[in-house]
Amino acid sequence: MANTLQEQGSRENPIKFKNQDYQSLKSECLKSKKLFEDPEFPTVQESIGLPVDSDPSKAVVWLRPKEINKQAQFIENTAETTDICQGQLGNCWFLAAMSCLTLQPPLFSYVVPDDQSLQNQYAGIFRFRFWQYGKWMEVVIDDRLPTAQKKLLFTRSKSRTEFWSALLEKAYSKLNGCYASLKAGSVSEALEDFTGGIGETVLVSSKSPEELWGAVNRSLSRGTLLSCFIQAANVGEVGVETPEGLVKGHAYSITGTTTVHNNSDCTSLLRVRNPWGFVEYKGPWSDNSDNWKSISKEEKERLKLQLTEDGEFWMCMKDFCQYFTTVEMCSVNPDSLGDSDSAWGITSNEGSWVPGCSAGGSPNSKDSFWQNPQFMLKLLEEDDEVGDNELSCSAVVELLQKFRRQRDKVDFLYIAFHVYEVKGACGTLGKSFFTSQMPMVKSGDYSRLRAVRKRIRLPPGQYVIVPSTFKPNQEGSFFMRIYAKKGNKLSKQDDGSCSSNYIMTLMAAPVATETKATLEKLFEKHAGLDNRLNAVEFMKVANSFLPENFSLSLDTCRGLLFGEDTRSRGTLNLQQAGRLVTSLATLQKVFVKYDQDSSGTMNSFELRLALAEAGFHLNARVMELLWLRHGTDDLCVTFDGFTNCVAKLRKLFDLYESEAKLTKAVKERGINAWLAKFIGI
Repeated sequence: MANTLQEQGSRENPIKFKNQDYQSLKSECLKSKKLFEDPEFPTVQESIGLPVDSDPSKAVVWLRPKEINKQAQFIENTAETTDICQGQLGNCWFLAAMSCLTLQPPLFSYVVPDDQSLQNQYAGIFRFRFWQYGKWMEVVIDDRLPTAQKKLLFTRSKSRTEFWSALLEKAYSKLNGCYASLKAGSVSEALEDFTGGIGETVLVSSKSPEELWGAVNRSLSRGTLLSCFIQAANVGEVGVETPEGLVKGHAYSITGTTTVHNNSDCTSLLRVRNPWGFVEYKGPWSDNSDNWKSISKEEKERLKLQLTEDGEFWMCMKDFCQYFTTVEMCSVNPDSLGDSDSAWGITSNEGSWVPGCSAGGSPNSKDSFWQNPQFMLKLLEEDDEVGDNELSCSAVVELLQKFRRQRDKVDFLYIAFHVYEVKGACGTLGKSFFTSQMPMVKSGDYSRLRAVRKRIRLPPGQYVIVPSTFKPNQEGSFFMRIYAKKGNKLSKQDDGSCSSNYIMTLMAAPVATETKATLEKLFEKHAGLDNRLNAVEFMKVANSFLPENFSLSLDTCRGLLFGEDTRSRGTLNLQQAGRLVTSLATLQKVFVKYDQDSSGTMNSFELRLALAEAGFHLNARVMELLWLRHGTDDLCVTFDGFTNCVAKLRKLFDLYESEAKLTKAVKERGINAWLAKFIGI
């Protein structure tokens, strides 16, 4: 039974993906003596996500491990780096991460629970665990695997009788929609999903061979998972094998370090693995190198040296730095990212980019960049060791875009974040701030990756982090977290309470003399027998005062009437009609101010400013909900749409005031919660 005392999504109580409970499903299968068949990931082509092969002999057949090999085992002895060989799917990044995972037995046994078997209590059902944006998920699968001619299509073990790697790949494919969704990726993406840790990219050129070897050696000893690759200069170079037997644009695992002694010489070596299970390095200290001939038998036994074509090889640090360009690290424990034993804290937040509202694009989009979500970063406690006698605080900031691997489409946006220093208390920062200030730090160029991250070191103080997509109006959700020493925290920028000054702003002005005379004539013409205007009649009166392209819809007029005290009649007297007509004239002036191209529409990003000028100060969340309710596909706001928003907000603020006087709970929850609850109705 799940530990209900632990927070859902914690390591101790992972969320059940698709609401499938492993224990209850397995018990049902054992009781009914039927093998599990997963309805959430059926054995159909859509679960693979690749085109059907036209060759009938290569038709996909889904088979269980024992149908492929009668001696099938879940794990044969222990899981090792050489258990994993790549199949027809271009997911070397995922396989390299799997190799790294086998180096950490406690972590491996959490991701791949070791109470599973193809013999004991076998029911055709397996489970695996992955980290997803701050939560751990437990994914249940059946063990039917895609094959062609009784051979696994995708990941397989070097041993034909072992199947844990193929089943782990299937579970990750289910989590992401299908097998094809795993095509192309960054090793750090999978490493983070195996560990919940933070990834970090190190350019090989940024360190000397001695410094890099020391960093890699320390990281491995701390439980950090590492991978490496050679950056391809262009798409055409991806997959090209170099004369040294290395593959460009291809992910490798770093599985070990050592030093070997030959007479008076001491050589630092790295052990690297190609997830293909073949194609190995051919240079010094490779499997066929003469360097090993001068190494003692005891040294070879210590290294458990196996000079076989299994994808794994040794190379000296100097050569590694010559050929490889990038090392990716993923720390299971945040402490291993630091250079000392001081405690690091983790804080995280989620958010979204909503087109027309909070998807403001890059700083190049000066009119909308400020509309992006904003997060407050407080760096209050400095580092323990400072070499230059200046106070500073260290942190690693990471921005991840969520759920961009879906079905057969991998659709990452170009993302980045910028860090600005702020002085004193502040709410959401506006356009003038960002057009006059330069960022203290930026994550780098906008990148089409799941995550961008940056190690920062700044003086103690307050900063605002702005995550953004390169282009404005691109929809997406994201997860942002920081690993920072001691008490440094990340939080959503506080917009304060929403407020309304609508009555003073728009309703206080008297009816102009010329307007009053015309209004009296129109009122007499359109009013009913009760000498009052209903919504249809008021629409005719109001539109008589407005330009044709500013005309109001019946729905908007009903909203305006709803905001007046009509004593349940739903009609207006002359005085009320006069106030509304006067307020519409003021709203028209506000609208024209923000209709910068005189098109009769207002850019959606200007809606918040226009509403503020009309007397409504809304926080980012309420503004987002308002746009989701009233937004348009063309991301433009008409005068009718603007007036409709004003009418709704006026009534919601009035209702809150009356309900808060009567109900204590409403008052305690506050106006922000009230608006968030009812804005979409």
